[in-house]
Amino acid sequence: MKKLSVLFTAVLLFVAASTVSAQKVAALDVNAILNLMPEKKAADAKLEALSKTKGAEIEKLRNEAEALYKKYSEDAPKQTAAVNETRSAELQKMQEKVQQLMQAAQKDVAEKTDAEYAPIEKKFQDAVDKAAKANNWDFVMDANSNFLIYKGGPDATAAVKKELGL
Repeated sequence: MKKLSVLFTAVLLFVAASTVSAQKVAALDVNAILNLMPEKKAADAKLEALSKTKGAEIEKLRNEAEALYKKYSEDAPKQTAAVNETRSAELQKMQEKVQQLMQAAQKDVAEKTDAEYAPIEKKFQDAVDKAAKANNWDFVMDANSNFLIYKGGPDATAAVKKELGL
């Protein structure tokens, strides 16, 4: 019975080894290719401009709130408790408005990022699929991934660049 078990294990290891060696694996530097794509450079520029615009709007409102706080703080000893309470509520509303603007800006940037990168990701994936089929690669792994176990296979970067015309 032990001999049969050992024989079965040996056959299983042989089959597994032959299956693994039959598969072709390639490494691909995803970041290098994406950074060469003109579409990504344009999307990055648009997103940077949007972020700066949203940041400027937030900063303007924040500066207005700080100036108002400073003014109200200086005037507080001269005012009645009711006026100071009203001003405090006004400052609280402005702070809430700043928070809402920040959340809306983050949402807008995230939505714009998704919209800008979706066609780029599709074009990239189509090029990877085409290069992998043309070169008979069974797997293409990101060369920068922490999950990459072995990086001795063919490099798919040049083939995907060729498919993208880069």
